[in-house]
Amino acid sequence: MLKGRGEGDLVLTLSQELHQSAIDNCAREPIQIPGSIQPQGFLLVIDEAAMNVVQVSVNVQNWLGLDPQVLIGAALSTVFADCELLFKRLQALPEDDQNPFHVGDVRFLEGSRAGLPMAMMVHRHDKVLIAEFEPAGDMSSAYNNVYPLMRGFISQMNEHETIEALCQRSAAEVKRITGFGRVKAYQFDADGNGLVNAEVADEGYASFLGLSFPATDIPRQARALYVANRIRVIEDANYQPSPLVPVNNPLTGAPLDLSFATLRSVSPVHLQYMRNMQTLASMSISIVVRGELWGLISCHHASPRPVSFQTRTACELLGSVLSLQIETKEAQVKTQRMLSLRRQIVQMLAAMADLDSVVGGLRSVPEVLLAFVEASGAAVISESTIDTYGDTPDHEQIKALTQWLSQRGSHEVFQSDNVGRDIAQLPELASSVSGVLAMAISELHSNYIIWFRPEQTRVVKWAGKPDKSVGEAGALNPRNSFEMWQQTVSGFSRPWDELDCEGVIELRAAVLGIVLRKAEEMASLAEELKKSNKELEAFSYSVSHDLRAPLRHIAGYAELLSDIEGSKLSDRGVRFLENIGESARFAGTLVDNLLSFSQMGRSAMRYSEVDLNAMVEAIRREMLPDYEGRDLQWRISEPLPVVIADAAFLHLAMRNLLSNAIKYSRTQSAAVIEIGSYEEDGKVVVYIRDNGVGFDMEYAGKLFGVFQRLHRMEEFEGTGIGLASVRRIIERHDGSVWAQSQLGQGATFYFALPKRSLTVTL
Repeated sequence: MLKGRGEGDLVLTLSQELHQSAIDNCAREPIQIPGSIQPQGFLLVIDEAAMNVVQVSVNVQNWLGLDPQVLIGAALSTVFADCELLFKRLQALPEDDQNPFHVGDVRFLEGSRAGLPMAMMVHRHDKVLIAEFEPAGDMSSAYNNVYPLMRGFISQMNEHETIEALCQRSAAEVKRITGFGRVKAYQFDADGNGLVNAEVADEGYASFLGLSFPATDIPRQARALYVANRIRVIEDANYQPSPLVPVNNPLTGAPLDLSFATLRSVSPVHLQYMRNMQTLASMSISIVVRGELWGLISCHHASPRPVSFQTRTACELLGSVLSLQIETKEAQVKTQRMLSLRRQIVQMLAAMADLDSVVGGLRSVPEVLLAFVEASGAAVISESTIDTYGDTPDHEQIKALTQWLSQRGSHEVFQSDNVGRDIAQLPELASSVSGVLAMAISELHSNYIIWFRPEQTRVVKWAGKPDKSVGEAGALNPRNSFEMWQQTVSGFSRPWDELDCEGVIELRAAVLGIVLRKAEEMASLAEELKKSNKELEAFSYSVSHDLRAPLRHIAGYAELLSDIEGSKLSDRGVRFLENIGESARFAGTLVDNLLSFSQMGRSAMRYSEVDLNAMVEAIRREMLPDYEGRDLQWRISEPLPVVIADAAFLHLAMRNLLSNAIKYSRTQSAAVIEIGSYEEDGKVVVYIRDNGVGFDMEYAGKLFGVFQRLHRMEEFEGTGIGLASVRRIIERHDGSVWAQSQLGQGATFYFALPKRSLTVTL
């Protein structure tokens, strides 16, 4: 039965959709083209080519007592006194600087302020000159104030001063020169939330020190403007905006872009935000580091407050110095950290070089591997092993994570500080760790180094509950309360920073260089080994072929001598003759096996479908004389698979393995030989298990070598070539062979063959 979505769920979903829609609309608000300005000054837009006025703010009526329409189209020579000097100053405007530039004090020819000086700030933008005017100030006094201010501010800097202390000193300096009731500095995190790290406030102003402001307080386009225009002033949050006439910029036919204008009108939502904060005047100074908005110095006042352009200039200069200092300090920290990371990389690479192994090298310096990115645990995954260090998930979870990483189809460094969010397919992993940083150390195989960090539950103190309501028109309403509101954040680890990832990328490049160089060396060695093997096979074939006839002659003549002259020999002579015959026959068998072994590398493979059930049954019949009369139990897990292989070679390999099982279990009163199979990683694995004498796993590496024996000839006969033949046959099938055992508890031999399609291999 399908369960329908409840009415409450539907209402909740609709509310979420409306809220997200309101946030999106807020982010799209064209705040750079408001069509109006703040009234603490007025604005004229000038066509630079014609040197006439093409657009004005309506409040020129209030400032100059002139009808706006009178100014539109007027030549500058009819508006300003001493126009020649003004023209020279306008022509000297920096070409590539869009920030308002104080060209000097000017006097209007007509109007209520005719003959009185007005400060004129001009910037070139949107194909026009945008001129802003406000009452003139004392420039010499401003210079005399700004220079000592900057000199004192810079002279107090020292290399040991923290960024927080620097921000605190900057906030205090801005408050001193502006007189705002509260000045705070805050830094943005990776999600755009701002944490207040410095504050100076008069009595009666609420403190925000240590609180966070949500990223939604400053929409995306507002952040872009903060980078472009480093200072913004709102003298009165209850101001009445003054519109521009005409509405559009005559040179573009579109609304005038006021991105760099000091008087640019601001969003009504932000003005309401200020009133809700009981702030009627504000000023923001951008802290821009490496071209990104790092933070802000934000000034608040409970009543309207004017800010002269001289004061704005001083604050903007202070903000630029602060930005450079923060950038320098962060660069120093980054440099020191990168030096530390590179020292650790060198330590790990040295260990790899000493042991001639990436995995082995890391295994020898686990403390460096963990300290490298300040992780609580790490795992090194190779084709055959998983090495873990520190606190890590269990091996099954690490295998699942490795498989997920390999399925991404990208070898780029992967990072997450919330695996529950980013790797939702592995919910059990999130119960063990919260942070994962992974890098591939092979371009072909699923080999990784993975670092882990635990969950780090933290409490975020917000300046008011960060949720915003949606008004009737679908617009966001700013929050009304800025009282501290705590939120417990779980599921996150301490985030991996930019330097963690840079260090890991450098380590990956170095490791891949080692692996590539090792692969080239191995390829060269393999080529030489291939040539040597061919020469050795040819030599073995020639020697074994040439020895067959002499050995047969020795055995034959020994037998003839025994038949013809045996009655004349002493018992000792007969015994010697029998030893000669047995040794010749054993040597002949050894030569035959050696010849067969050498031919395995020379013969072409002929693939066909091989029914292992039929093959095992045939071998059992062939070997019946070897175990006839013994209590031997065969346990065959049917059905055994049909594989694509060279039938003759595979028959020989299976016969050798079964022969060993029969031979080494003959000391048991009841011998048991088990044959079975299973599939793993796209391969068919076949095993032969016995309950015989077994062997010590310490010597397992010698099992499949030529002439290698783990038991004495007197106990168990053999030439020592059988298992070497098995390995050669299976490897020629692109497979692998291995064994497991305990002394006195039997042995299990395995071989794995890739699953093939007959049509592909023919």
